[in-house]
Amino acid sequence: MTMSSSQPISTDKLDEMIAEADTGKRAPKGRIAIAILFFVPLCWSLFQLWIGSPLPSQFGIGFLNDTQSRAIHLAFAVLLAFMAFPASRKSPLHRIPYLDYIFAVTAAFCASYLFLFNDELATRPGLPTTMDITVAVIGLVLTLEAARRALGPPLMVVALVFLAYVFFGDSTWLPEVIRWKGASLGKAMTHMWLTTEGVFGIALGVSSGFVFLFVLFGALLNQAGAGNYFIQVAFALLGHMRGGPAKAAVLSSAMTGLISGSSIANVVTTGTFTIPLMKKVGFSAEKAGAVEVSSSVNGVIMPPVMGAVAFLMVEYVGIPYIDVVKHAFLPATISYIALLYIVHLEALKANMKGLPRSTPARRFKDQLLRTGIITASLLILTGGLYYLVSTIKWLLGDVANIALLLLVVFGYIALLYISSKSDDLDLESTQGEIVKLPIFANIYRSGLYYLVPLVLLVWFLMVERKSPGLSAFWACILMAFILFSQRPLKAFFRKQGGLLKEVKTGAMDLVDGLNTGARNMIGIGVATAAAGIIVGTVTLTGVGQVMAEFIELISGGVLIIMLIMVALISLVLGMGLPTTANYIVVSSLMASVVVELGAQSGLIVPLIAVHMFVFYFGIMADVTPPVGLASFAAAAISGGDPIKTGFTAFFYSMRTALLPFLFIFNTDLLLINVTWWQGIVVFIVSLSAMLIFAAATQGYFFAKSKWWESTLLILVAFTLFRPGFWLDQVTPPFEHFQGTQMAQYIDQHPDLTNLRMSVQGESLKGRWIEKTINLPITQQGNASTRLYEGAGLKTRLENNKVYIDNLLFGGVAEQQKLDFDWEITGFNIENQRPAKEWFFVPAFLLALWVARRQKKRLVK
Repeated sequence: MTMSSSQPISTDKLDEMIAEADTGKRAPKGRIAIAILFFVPLCWSLFQLWIGSPLPSQFGIGFLNDTQSRAIHLAFAVLLAFMAFPASRKSPLHRIPYLDYIFAVTAAFCASYLFLFNDELATRPGLPTTMDITVAVIGLVLTLEAARRALGPPLMVVALVFLAYVFFGDSTWLPEVIRWKGASLGKAMTHMWLTTEGVFGIALGVSSGFVFLFVLFGALLNQAGAGNYFIQVAFALLGHMRGGPAKAAVLSSAMTGLISGSSIANVVTTGTFTIPLMKKVGFSAEKAGAVEVSSSVNGVIMPPVMGAVAFLMVEYVGIPYIDVVKHAFLPATISYIALLYIVHLEALKANMKGLPRSTPARRFKDQLLRTGIITASLLILTGGLYYLVSTIKWLLGDVANIALLLLVVFGYIALLYISSKSDDLDLESTQGEIVKLPIFANIYRSGLYYLVPLVLLVWFLMVERKSPGLSAFWACILMAFILFSQRPLKAFFRKQGGLLKEVKTGAMDLVDGLNTGARNMIGIGVATAAAGIIVGTVTLTGVGQVMAEFIELISGGVLIIMLIMVALISLVLGMGLPTTANYIVVSSLMASVVVELGAQSGLIVPLIAVHMFVFYFGIMADVTPPVGLASFAAAAISGGDPIKTGFTAFFYSMRTALLPFLFIFNTDLLLINVTWWQGIVVFIVSLSAMLIFAAATQGYFFAKSKWWESTLLILVAFTLFRPGFWLDQVTPPFEHFQGTQMAQYIDQHPDLTNLRMSVQGESLKGRWIEKTINLPITQQGNASTRLYEGAGLKTRLENNKVYIDNLLFGGVAEQQKLDFDWEITGFNIENQRPAKEWFFVPAFLLALWVARRQKKRLVK
């Protein structure tokens, strides 16, 4: 595959753009500086692999508790931030100033203080010494400076605003509704630095425990050549279609998103190849850049990495990682397919062609048959692999792991042997011009062995249900073996000789991959630390509760207005904040607010839906002008206007902005409480709805749409996404009963297992709370017994009203933050009514009617 260099920006500039965003722009020439920037990241990767392995816990060698590992993790991050990122544009890039050495060592010492003096700090909790406070103040300042260097000023500014609120929360110039008593320097620094409530909190723990190993896995996989393999496979599959390069850009970004958490790196990696080819087949510079931006940003919502947010959700929402992946998979897949459809519509409108084929086109019937055979083969192979592993474990028992290890190694070597029969893909293929498309049959064989570590990772996560950290550790170990061995083994299979040279090259590839993985983590490490300041402020001051009151006051308690406000806050904060930091900040402030105010509106919103809502709007900030960093990167490649590119990308991404609102009102999209068959139906209907919505917003379905046709299509999409809305207008979803009827109703319905209850009362902080909750009840005994055993709740009747009399500690009612003496004002029982899915029928008929009208216009 060959390409010409017709890009408006040089490759060196693009590499510099990635370095500035992810790995650090500084490239010193002095031996000491080079050695530091080589060995420190390498040591960081080896340290993370060590603590992520099962060895320390099994043998007690070098075992660190969570706080100690977080401290060392941050020490590496801040040290490298000062070494790799210059202080300003005027700072030298080819040497490290002496002041930066001082800052780096001091910051690393302050960060590792909790590791170095762990025992001493444990003996004086809440009683910091002058040394403790001094280290905390210096460490906090240097962490903020490291965040500014690695990520730009926005996160530092936001953190400073929150710190100012900690100290000056009682100032008269603050609105009375958000005032608090303020904190002393000792109390604030203890909370922020010497405990796990602030900088060394959950976010940094996730960065240290999970995120690093997944980022390292992606770096190793990319170093092995998987990124280029994904791009070329995408072009081989889709390049010949209408607007083929744009479709290939979407597919390659989706595959790259599996292993990358950076939208900017995704834009630059795939965009240097795809954007010139999109322009070649007829896309304008702005539209070509916008397609790449939309598909690359969507890579961040694609499991399993999700820009590190997946692992934060595990901790914040309190659900297993596998559930986060399950909830995120359907929206991400639908969003990508819809983007492919948008690209197709753009190609139809402009009558674009694809790139020239290398082989004659197959008949559609033959293509369909071939696709079916390949799909069936993959399913059979997957099922066969599952039963083979299960049989080995059943037959061999304790020694099965050794046999499975040999099976993995054998599978890798066998696939590598097959790959060695094909020519290696040119890793510098982004420097030329495609004369003709590569043949898929030749391309896919050349990288089959890349699937082995991906399958291993998915197996550990999905089947074995291992922790994300341990799963990523074993995947990284396998990738390290592949990087080291792929070159010499290929040379051996090809009988080329020079094995020793290939071994050395493989070893350097492995070292480079470990180094790159660590440098990719600098920004995430300091971002999670700086965001911890904001989280610490929320826990210290209780500002989250104040925000709930503030948002409720402004929105008037109207849920949709409140959701729009949260979306805008996420967008504004995301303009300059990395996805991870933006998610931490907004979810800490707003997630509980949405849940609480939703409950007050009678809508029970699952916490995962709220966190996905915040996350989706956070990543939209990478697209949205005037700051959208991904849009600027794409415009630099395309030569187009960055602001126009950003607005076009936002228009293409409207489907992504629509999905979060649907999460709240239709949780089926997140596969919450649905069966497999229901999940398949939800996927088909939701995908149809999203494609119809895309057609409506693009003004083109089967022909150019009239305004009223687009309006009808939007109505169809809304009906498919939320059919319950129309059913609610015909028949209310619940029948309401008074609280005094509850005991009698429960006694009369022994099959009842769940109760939707409305409660009201005053919180310990003096706030009046009204909300609706779901509580489980058992099926044995009278009403009182069933309520107490199921929900941990006892009631009393007083003055013809029902009150909460007692709560079981740790029970469901107590977890739902109910309190003593709150009144149970009523309960709702679901009405027997027709299935909401009946509204799919008129919706699809209306869409078919519009399609038929447009097809008739095409014939004329």
